[in-house]
Amino acid sequence: MALLKYNGEWLQERRGGLIGAILNSVVARNEQGSRVARRGRRFPRNLLKPSFFRWLLLLLAVLFFCVFATFVLKLLSNGNEEEKHLPLSGEVLEQVSSYDAPLTRPKSKRRKQHFPCEVGLAAAVDNILEPKNYMNFTQFSLEYVEREVNPHANSPQSRFGGYQTLNERKKSFLARNQTIRCGFVKGMSRLSSPGFELSENDKAYMNTCRVAVSSCIFGSSDFLRRPTSRLISEFSKKNVCFVMFVDEQTLSKLSSEGHTPDEKGHVGLWKIVVVRNLPYLDMRKTGKVPKFLSHRLFPSSRYSIWLDSKMRLNTDPMLIIEFFLWRMRAEYAISNHYDRHCVWEEVLQNKRLNKYNHTAIDEQFLFYQSDGLRKFNPSDPNTPLPSYVPEGSFIIRAHTPMSNLFSCLWFNEVDRFTSRDQLSFAYTYLKLTRMNPDKPFHLNMFKDCERRALAKLFRHRLLSSPPPP
Repeated sequence: MALLKYNGEWLQERRGGLIGAILNSVVARNEQGSRVARRGRRFPRNLLKPSFFRWLLLLLAVLFFCVFATFVLKLLSNGNEEEKHLPLSGEVLEQVSSYDAPLTRPKSKRRKQHFPCEVGLAAAVDNILEPKNYMNFTQFSLEYVEREVNPHANSPQSRFGGYQTLNERKKSFLARNQTIRCGFVKGMSRLSSPGFELSENDKAYMNTCRVAVSSCIFGSSDFLRRPTSRLISEFSKKNVCFVMFVDEQTLSKLSSEGHTPDEKGHVGLWKIVVVRNLPYLDMRKTGKVPKFLSHRLFPSSRYSIWLDSKMRLNTDPMLIIEFFLWRMRAEYAISNHYDRHCVWEEVLQNKRLNKYNHTAIDEQFLFYQSDGLRKFNPSDPNTPLPSYVPEGSFIIRAHTPMSNLFSCLWFNEVDRFTSRDQLSFAYTYLKLTRMNPDKPFHLNMFKDCERRALAKLFRHRLLSSPPPP
């Protein structure tokens, strides 16, 4: 048994018991008596086992994975921010903006959504045939004024629509053999040009068309959207003219985006036709020339389809003609507006969205009211149309005398008043039918959801420009 000195006294060391545990935990002070050190404890044996190292490695691996995942997510986030500044292709940029745009437009109410519906088209082009005597509509002869003859119109500048008097305007609504103004009117000077000039090669090509699908882009206002080739039959690819009218500015812009015409002037199915010397400063009004006057641009064509540049054709044009014209026994087809049906509502909406000069809209609207335009009444069984406001981005027509006359009259209203053609549609149709009660005009106004089934809708490239002064 050993002795242990504690506080100057020698004591026997005891290995067991509480006192022994206390004494074993004390170490003698040094000569100055300044520190007391405890006996060191043993290192835990559990830390030396292999299982501990495995758990330690697992913990380090989890921590490393968390740090790495955080770094990757941050890197991807930075990449998405940088992608906003990358030069995207036209249609990709457009589709991205179409999803982002609603978030940047605060509105008081939620925007109503509209969807396509089923259209009972024929299964294939091989299964359709033009009905016998289909073109047996109202018959008369139309000629067009080529050069201005009014002595009071002795202006140094020609006017594309000519100088039509109010009396001439009234008589032009009669469905009879006559010569009317319908665009392309040259001035009294032999050197004057009405505008909308095309090359002789393009004129020769368009003169061969029997069925035409046309659209236009002026002022680089839109992207080029090619018809979906896989949905167009080989028959239509060979027998239908797909013509896109552009100005030189648009041609340059499209070429810079990779849409360069080939040696025959085609980009996909579109035949690019360049228009020079545009007839109007307002590009929207210039766009009404190919929209309404297809019977003048394609003089040999029996049928034509117009679609706005914001649309991509997803349906065979011959199937469209068969369903909306042949099957319905119609010579003109256009869809109703998706939201509005009364001209009064359309006037308010145009002014609310600042679509055109308000004074010009008021002048046109007051003129129409004074000439008999009334509000649309959906409960009236004698209402001649399901809507007085069309969605004019898609028009199907047979080039019959009545259809051609209506197209000229509608264009003349746009030429005389504002370029907002939805304001003048009902007035033109109602006045034409009122002045020719024994000569029916077979117009098929179909549903807007059917229009959406024929073509895919996009947004225009640019925001709306300020209204004309």
